[in-house]
Formats: sequence, structure tokens, C-alpha cells
Amino acid sequence: MRTSQSKFDIRAIQTSWQAFDANAHLRPIQDVAGYERMLALMNSLLDVAGDDEDHPLAGLLDLVSDMVANYEQEHYAIEKASPKDALRFLMEARGLKQEDLSTIVPQSNLSAILSGKRKISATLAGKLGTFFGISPAVFIPASPK
Repeated sequence: MRTSQSKFDIRAIQTSWQAFDANAHLRPIQDVAGYERMLALMNSLLDVAGDDEDHPLAGLLDLVSDMVANYEQEHYAIEKASPKDALRFLMEARGLKQEDLSTIVPQSNLSAILSGKRKISATLAGKLGTFFGISPAVFIPASPK
């Protein structure tokens, strides 16, 4: 049984596709080279279309962005870090010592947090978020599913 379908002008699509494909080489991302090509195309489209949903290239930007996001999710997914590990990472990345956070949290409490003996309170999460310029949610443990 055949469902009703829109009729497509395949010859027109073929002609347009050949011209487009010669420039963009739009394909499912299979490897790093394909990922880098699609990432470059996505960035070029972002430079032109930005967040203008009415731009003539907005649909292509959505398609390419989805392809890039799917590849990244499959190949570069980042596991969620525990709040103490996120804090430790941010401190190390910025070259901070425990005493550098003493205006936010007493050093003894910070030591207990980093060793896993104490949890980060919601209030402290807010202060740490402000200090590091990130969402306080980073310092709040994920709810078990």
C-alpha cells in the first residue's frame, strides 16, 4: 500500500545537489576528517546566519549542527564529574590553592569537601558558581535516576 507523497522534481534536486555537494560535501560524519569538515561548515554557517531562524541557511545550519552534535556525543562525550572533582579540576586549571578560596569557604571545610568528607551546600554552590563564572549546578550532585 502506497501512502500519498509529495512529488519531487528529482532532476532539479540533482542539479542543485551536484553544485552544492561540490562545495560542501555534506555527508554523514564517519571519521575525524569528516567531523572537522562539518565543524568548519557549521562555523561558516554560524558566521553568516547566526541565530537568525529566518535566514535562508538556517535549515542547513540546523542539519549540520545536529550532525556535529551527534558525532561529538558518540565520540567525545564527557562524563559528568562529581561536585568535588569539578571543584578540584577548576582549582587546578586556574592554579588556585585552597587558601585562594578562603573568602568563600574556610580552608578546613574546603579540605573536607575535596576529600569527600563533606558535601557542597546549595549556598556554597552559588558562591562557587559566581567565583568561577559558571553555573552553580556544577557543584550540586546529580539526582539518581
